Amino acid sequence: MLEDTQLVWVRDATDGYIQGRITEIGSKEFEVTPIDRKFPKRTCHYDDIHSSCDGPQDHDDNCELMLLNEATFLDNLKTRYYKDKIYTYVANILIAVNPYREIKELYAPDTIKKYNGRSLGELPPHVFAIADKAIRDMRVYKLSQSIIVSGESGAGKTESTKYLLKYLCYSHDSAGPIETKILDANPVLEAFGNAKTTRNNNSSRFGKFIEVHYDGKCQVVGGYISHYLLEKSRICTQSAEERNYHVFYMLLAGAPQQLRDKLSLGKPDDYRYLSGCTQYFSNAKTEQLIPGTQKSTSHQKKGPLKDPIIDDYQHFQNLDKALGRLGLSESEKMSIYTLVAAVLHLGNITFEEIPDDVRGGCQVSEASEQSMTITSGLLGVDETELRTALVSRVMQSKGGGFKGTVIMVPLKIYEANNARDALAKAIYSRLFDRIVALINQSIPFQASNFYIGVLDIAGFEYFTVNSFEQFCINYCNEKLQKFFNDNILKNEQELYKREGLNVPEITFTDNQDIIELIEAKSSGIFTLLDEESKLPKPSPSHFTAEVHKSWANHYRLGLPRSSRLKAHRTLRDEEGFLVRHFAGAVCYNTEQFIEKNNDALHASLEGLVQECENPLLKQLFPSGSNTSVRGKLNFISVGSKFKTQLGELMEKLEQNGTNFIRCIKPNSKMVDRQFEGNLALAQLKCSGTISVLELMEHGFPSRVLFADLYSMYKSVLPPELVSLPARTFCEAMFQSLNLSAKDFKFGITKVFFRPGKFVEFDRIMRSDPENMLAIVAKVKKWLIRSRWVKSALGALCVIKLRNRIIFRNKCVLTAQRIARGFLARKQHRPRYQGIAKINKIRTNTLKTIEIANGLKMGRDEIVGGVNDIYRQIDDAINKIKVRSTKICICCQFANFTVSRLQQNPRITQREIDSMYTVVMANMNKLTVDLNNKLKEQQQAEEQERLRKIQEALEAERRAKEAEEQRLREDAENKRLKVEMETRRKLAEAQRLKQEEEDRRAALSLQAQLEKEAKDDAKYRQQLEQERRDHELALRLASESNGQVEDSPPVIRNGGLNDASPMGSNKLISFSQVVSNIASRYLNKSENVRAQQQALGKQKFDLSKWKYSELRDAINTSCDIELLEACRQEFHRRLKVYHAWKAKNRKRTTMDENERAPRSVMEAAFKQPPIVQPIQEIVAAQHRYFRIPFMRANAPDNTKRGLWYAHFDGQWIARQMELHADKPPILLVAGTDDMQMCELSLEETGLTRKRGAEILDHEFNREWERNGGKPYKSLGTKPNGAGI
Repeated sequence: MLEDTQLVWVRDATDGYIQGRITEIGSKEFEVTPIDRKFPKRTCHYDDIHSSCDGPQDHDDNCELMLLNEATFLDNLKTRYYKDKIYTYVANILIAVNPYREIKELYAPDTIKKYNGRSLGELPPHVFAIADKAIRDMRVYKLSQSIIVSGESGAGKTESTKYLLKYLCYSHDSAGPIETKILDANPVLEAFGNAKTTRNNNSSRFGKFIEVHYDGKCQVVGGYISHYLLEKSRICTQSAEERNYHVFYMLLAGAPQQLRDKLSLGKPDDYRYLSGCTQYFSNAKTEQLIPGTQKSTSHQKKGPLKDPIIDDYQHFQNLDKALGRLGLSESEKMSIYTLVAAVLHLGNITFEEIPDDVRGGCQVSEASEQSMTITSGLLGVDETELRTALVSRVMQSKGGGFKGTVIMVPLKIYEANNARDALAKAIYSRLFDRIVALINQSIPFQASNFYIGVLDIAGFEYFTVNSFEQFCINYCNEKLQKFFNDNILKNEQELYKREGLNVPEITFTDNQDIIELIEAKSSGIFTLLDEESKLPKPSPSHFTAEVHKSWANHYRLGLPRSSRLKAHRTLRDEEGFLVRHFAGAVCYNTEQFIEKNNDALHASLEGLVQECENPLLKQLFPSGSNTSVRGKLNFISVGSKFKTQLGELMEKLEQNGTNFIRCIKPNSKMVDRQFEGNLALAQLKCSGTISVLELMEHGFPSRVLFADLYSMYKSVLPPELVSLPARTFCEAMFQSLNLSAKDFKFGITKVFFRPGKFVEFDRIMRSDPENMLAIVAKVKKWLIRSRWVKSALGALCVIKLRNRIIFRNKCVLTAQRIARGFLARKQHRPRYQGIAKINKIRTNTLKTIEIANGLKMGRDEIVGGVNDIYRQIDDAINKIKVRSTKICICCQFANFTVSRLQQNPRITQREIDSMYTVVMANMNKLTVDLNNKLKEQQQAEEQERLRKIQEALEAERRAKEAEEQRLREDAENKRLKVEMETRRKLAEAQRLKQEEEDRRAALSLQAQLEKEAKDDAKYRQQLEQERRDHELALRLASESNGQVEDSPPVIRNGGLNDASPMGSNKLISFSQVVSNIASRYLNKSENVRAQQQALGKQKFDLSKWKYSELRDAINTSCDIELLEACRQEFHRRLKVYHAWKAKNRKRTTMDENERAPRSVMEAAFKQPPIVQPIQEIVAAQHRYFRIPFMRANAPDNTKRGLWYAHFDGQWIARQMELHADKPPILLVAGTDDMQMCELSLEETGLTRKRGAEILDHEFNREWERNGGKPYKSLGTKPNGAGI
């Protein structure tokens, strides 16, 4: 069992990630034991395992996490969510998790004031902070800004938009009339454009781009609202759990009785267009205010719907007041309510066959007569004409008179139903357009310098039945995702490259192929749909067949039977198609695509409403806009209009500064205090936020041009600073603000700031005069200080130079003194040397007296002779000296003294030597006499001395023999090292030859390898897409109580199945299957491919062996072949494990546990894979190496240590690390595998390092000196150290 105490995150199908510990290293995956015992053990691919921090994390900015990976990101979101901290940053992108409840004081007016003018990151994350950043960016950069609010349905986009607008209108002063009208537009738009769905109680069924316009002083001067793609099909049909637009229920629940009577309104059960959920939203108070006659049967049985935001009764009152504040009179409001009621009554008109009509026509049923009367009255049209227009249509032939012959064509029942529904959709959609136009008229602006636009558009949608609306919405989300990818990921990385910042490249999935599939001019789905609509008899099946034919081999387009949801597989090929979107695969039913793409009324109905007496309805259908006149060839389809609108929107976004808010849906039940990790993780991945997190690990989200920053401050710069170059001024500014060098980086033309440093960036970019003058003052102060420091350093250098000159003068005087002394000593050297020689004889006589004192006989005779010698010495010295005196300089060693010497300038060196010889001869004679007397006395002592000499000679002989032995050993070691070096050179030459052969072979295979690399990358993206498709299908199945089936396995490399089919009992383990497929992709890398080629030739299949079993076999097996195979597999798994740890290490941690010197690891990384043929194993070869070593995180003044390695065959057996200031580190294979080098001898490149290999005794000497135990080779008996 692997003993690894490090906590890890492992993939889980429900919670996203759970904590555990790695307990086993398999051949392609790791076994993880969860910390929480309720989860079973699991085996996962190492791409689904990430390192974990020791304790819970709570960071405002996810870029501050110690470990940047999707698991810690998800854990941080979850931790903060349960603390009611629903906002989090990823650099300057805001992540907003929907709390599904009201959080106290989160959006209070005091909170708005608190965030006013505060930099991003200075206060906790908030939607107000993003709004304030947009205002400041607009003011500083003189550029309009956009805030893109995105997310799934129910993630909280609409609420985020409301709070953004609230801040934009209230941030500086209390809201004026313009700001009030902008805020009043929101409840009006929600009433007419929002509805309850299964995933969101207040889902926006249209897209809107709200522009708040500002003048040059950044004061709000007006606004403009653009809307996109109202969902018209909801007007006529809804599913059981969904509602029509809010305004219908608000009118029924909240309108006064007088208004209801005037509009003939009843309860929701009375209307076919409210056939879905008929309950009202209300609270305990408003529930009492709704009359019982207005409540549906379902409402009375189940009670009202509950939502903290929505209340149908109260919201009608708010709607009525908001319309009034927008400038609508009572009659205009009545006109709007009248048309809304008319749509409800129009839906109650039903049709029946005419028994005697042979043409197959129909008529209005008797039960619908009352509805017909009410509808015609509300619309202001003649009842008979309305009846006729609903059951027949007018056709005009090309011939027969000036205008052709008018023909009345009776309609069948389903055609009449379609005509009625088309009229209802046209009235409501044009009424919605009119309301938006009225709002825009109420908030006009004469002149606008800039604007801040807030984009709120329906998120990615997927249902059991997906039609044209879902197709358009998902196409829009594809475009927005492409915009996000280009601006945040693609363009950002290209900018880093141009500026030379050396930021590692981050890969992401580009969805351009999906957009081309949908909007390509020649064969895009929109183009094919428009072409089909122009045919005389358009057919959905023909349109679908053309789509499949045009994109037959496109990966993103599939047949309905390839869907994972069982309900979709019942569709025939000509009834729909499947598109693999960036967020997952969606199956579209094309039955109503053509009808919904052409929203024109037939001529009779359009002419009827153009001639009506209702003034508002007449404005909605002006007489000159008859679409039927243009014909099929000239009509503008809904798809084309939406594509044009979307193109204009994207142009606006590209021209503006952009801010992103990613809304996250925490659970699918829309309840508070519940966090589904897997659901949140899927949204983070699909939105590209995970890729942004990886990029921001090394990225710089804020930047500014040197020239722009200089120009901003130029107007307030003093003359001494104006002359500075822009880059120099920026450097001086950052130095004066005491910014850390780690927080910013200079590019070629810009300066960049790290994530989380928005406070410093905003402080610099704040353009108010006070702040600019304060910064300029700091720059001046820093420049003065830096110049003063330079001056002080210059003065210090002058002082040092003066001291050096004084020192050199002293040295010159010393040299002169020494030279003069030398000359004086040279001149008088014969005299004082002669005196010294003669005086030395005097010293010898003293020794003679001492020896004579030891004589037993003849002592007086010797003493008398010595006295004679003394007299001779005195006479000789007197002869050398003369009476005249002269001062001279004498030297004794290094000290000089002055003395008076009498000198005989005529005495010569020969005379002095003659006198010395006479005295010395007498002394020698005396010495001979003394020796003769001592001879007898010293005979005994002489014998003892000879014996000691003999012993010394013997010792010298033995030392000489030992030295000769050492020299022979040194010569032998030198010979062995020469042979070792020769072998290394031969091996190096052979390696170079082999590399040349490999290079020539690689050139021929380069194109093939590049193609395989592209295929592998594409296949990896497909695997990720498969995972998303499956997760999306599971979510949809859980909502609709459907079943999920597996799609056909991914086909690759000429039809080979990389994924085996799964049965219905293996649905939950799909992530494991994808992981296995991914592991097969990873095994296509060159290194692993080379190892597999070598392992494939062996007779042992070790792929199912556990890590512990491999280690036990290495310990106990005596089978050399099995032993070698186990060691290869064992170290291969170690490499995989260490590669995973390196990928998931902490950002602030250096290579604290280096298993080998960096040069060794780099050599293994750079070395191309070399597959050696499997040879018969005869005996293990032991080789020893030693190289200098210093850890990467060691201080600069640290002395280098030594790294020793003992290889038993190709794999390391012992490893030792020695440092002067640290205890030695001794590691033995088996017990210390996780800390030892996992590379083979060939991969380390040690054999190619000159001087690295040493002899065995050199290694063992250091090993034993530092307490290591002797090593026993594998294959002889089990290692005592215990592997």
